[in-house]
Amino acid sequence: MTDKPVLFLLPGLMCDEAVWIDQQKTLSPYANVIIPVFRGFDSLTDMAAYVLEQAPQRFSVAGHSMGGRVAWEIMEMAGNRIDKFAVLDSGVHPVKAAEPQKRQILLDKATEQGLQAVADAWTLPMVHPSRHQDKKLIDEIHAMILRNSVDDFFGQVKALLGRKDQTGILGQIEQEVLLIAGDEDSWSPPQQHEQMAEKLKRSRLEIISGSGHMVSMEKPEEVSKILLQWFTGNEN
Repeated sequence: MTDKPVLFLLPGLMCDEAVWIDQQKTLSPYANVIIPVFRGFDSLTDMAAYVLEQAPQRFSVAGHSMGGRVAWEIMEMAGNRIDKFAVLDSGVHPVKAAEPQKRQILLDKATEQGLQAVADAWTLPMVHPSRHQDKKLIDEIHAMILRNSVDDFFGQVKALLGRKDQTGILGQIEQEVLLIAGDEDSWSPPQQHEQMAEKLKRSRLEIISGSGHMVSMEKPEEVSKILLQWFTGNEN
């Protein structure tokens, strides 16, 4: 057993511990870091319940992308138990009109060609253009995607397409919320985070220069430094 406070780092669509590897190393001296993996789930609410099953009475949470959606669910279900709360490259808005069709393109690729085709189509638009030739980063993201199954992919997309509008909870949150976004995130752009910040009682917004959607992997040292300060309260 450890007496360190518990911090959940929640991964996004088709992601696992690898998306948080640098942050886990940085934060582990100060927290009992737990990274749930959401393979086999098809509901954000069920993902949130899975996290809460592992949670002590008090805990902190940071969620990236789909993991951010799960974090908002956890806040709605057990906000009085959360100490520190952060969301990276995510949102609270409901499903947009064109979203099911966009996601269906990748679902069809998964069915017809397998997850490598999904990885090939999905990865480059998710990272900053300056990293498109970064073989190490691209290979790490592809490997993470390929650790899933086609069924895992379908389940997580179903969960995202079944999400509700979470905008209404923002004004009810008492904790200061840390929001982080890549400046070139085309899927969850900075403006989306600015809109959330305006509705929150207390918030801190960090825009990471030179990053796309995969901010924790694209700019690991910068994100780790921000999260360390957020979690410990120390500037240095």
